[in-house]
Amino acid sequence: MTNERADQAGRHTHRVPVLIVGGSLVGLSTSLFLGRLGVRHLLVERHTGTSIHPRGRGNNIRTMELFRVAGIEPAIHEAAATLADNHGILQTPTLVGDAGEWLFREIDPGGGLARFSPGAWCLCSQNDLEPVLLEQAAALGGDLRFATELMSFESDPTGVTAVLKSRETGEHSTVRADYLVAADGPRSPVREQLGIGHSGPGDLFHNVSITFRSRHLADVVGDRRFIVCYLTDPEADGALLPVDNREHWVFHAPWHPEHGETLEEFTDQRCIEHIRRAVGVPDLDVEITGRAPWHAAQRVARSYRSGRVFLAGDSAHEMSPTGAFGSNTGIQDAHNLAWKLAAVLGGWAGEGLLDSYDAERRPVAEATSARAADRSAEHSHPGFTPPSDAGGGPRRGILNVALGYRYRQGAIVGTDPAAAVVPENLELTGEPGSRAPHLWVRHGAERISTLDLYERSLVLLSDAGDPSGWHRAAGRLAEELSVPIRAYRVGGGPGAELVPEGDVQWTQRHGITAGGAVLVRPDGFVAWRSPGPEQDAESVLRQVLRTVLSLT
Repeated sequence: MTNERADQAGRHTHRVPVLIVGGSLVGLSTSLFLGRLGVRHLLVERHTGTSIHPRGRGNNIRTMELFRVAGIEPAIHEAAATLADNHGILQTPTLVGDAGEWLFREIDPGGGLARFSPGAWCLCSQNDLEPVLLEQAAALGGDLRFATELMSFESDPTGVTAVLKSRETGEHSTVRADYLVAADGPRSPVREQLGIGHSGPGDLFHNVSITFRSRHLADVVGDRRFIVCYLTDPEADGALLPVDNREHWVFHAPWHPEHGETLEEFTDQRCIEHIRRAVGVPDLDVEITGRAPWHAAQRVARSYRSGRVFLAGDSAHEMSPTGAFGSNTGIQDAHNLAWKLAAVLGGWAGEGLLDSYDAERRPVAEATSARAADRSAEHSHPGFTPPSDAGGGPRRGILNVALGYRYRQGAIVGTDPAAAVVPENLELTGEPGSRAPHLWVRHGAERISTLDLYERSLVLLSDAGDPSGWHRAAGRLAEELSVPIRAYRVGGGPGAELVPEGDVQWTQRHGITAGGAVLVRPDGFVAWRSPGPEQDAESVLRQVLRTVLSLT
């Protein structure tokens, strides 16, 4: 069946449900998640291939949960094997001697994260991660076109018409999409055409990322397997990152264009001298292999949606790199949006569901970007001078930001709109708007995490006894409303499809009693819960489904 038609000029228009503009981490993740859900799409990227620069390396625990469910966690760990033993963040005047302090030595000291998640943080640089995403997205049927540029687009009430240009042949083509996802970076042409402004203080600081080779630096570093080392010599501060722990390294040097400093001033000799002084070895062998400017900013788009066009990743938000929040927030944007697009395109949700993307994700970006700026101040990131009123409170963890954030409004029933987006402490207790709790359960002969259940459908969890009849109600409503719902009875009693390991009380972990139920969305967030039994479970659940999915 063809998906093309000719316009009056004889040019063929390619028709596709979703057009993704941008093929970096967020665009490729959008393709992966849509592909997993069977949504046909086209991705265009102006560059000829994936990133060649080692950056954006920290993949937090929530992102790795998403990649686990998408089936690519093993491939990512394989791509990240070189840095698998790098964990801590070091801050020191130089690398010579024993001066300095570890801001932290281990990401997960004592293995406490296992209570919250089946996954773990993973240090995988963008140039290693993107090829994994690309391969899997293509294997799922994604139409991925590199060296292809978006020239123009027009949005109307029923879709988006875009003109593309092949940068290899110069040929133009036209695409008609139901929806456009703009993952086209911080200077997003799509966002600029839409006229969407920003909130936030704007630029924070500027660095030049210098890649270099040094065979003897590994001897200086010794057994200090850091993720990043902040070198604090006032005359040569910077951040050192290992690429292979042997001879390939990255150094982030402060850059001050606001004072008239140009990139051309970062000559090989200047970079070599700067790195030598920062490390503390005057004759260190240094061979500069590349340099690239980057800018840290704190900005969030004032809207993530304009008609049929959505912003994701850096086009929607910019944040300081400290804590690796930016790319993770963008990948999680993509995951949130993908299931909603799939639901609307699949006919089992109303168009109003797509409004919840902005309502849910924008407050998360605002809170996360503020936390990223705080962390840059805490770590004294090279080139960053925080405002004088920034405060100097105690250093705080980031797990509550990475995993504990919550949606106060959107495709959810029963939230507290006044609650903090990022709680002070990590609490995953089944509250609507939060990521559903992780439990190890037996599903037949298979041992899985409850998080493994959440991807392609809504999931209703009820107790094995199920006095209210939630399980039967879910089955009837799935048929009545044509909504994909998988219902599981949980516990050790007869009829239970999921049996928790050990003496874990799954109802307590989800904030309900034996007669209650929990409805979890395809993205793993709790849509609603009934703390106890209901006399008419079917009527209650029907209304919840209609509200969550914007069904008329």
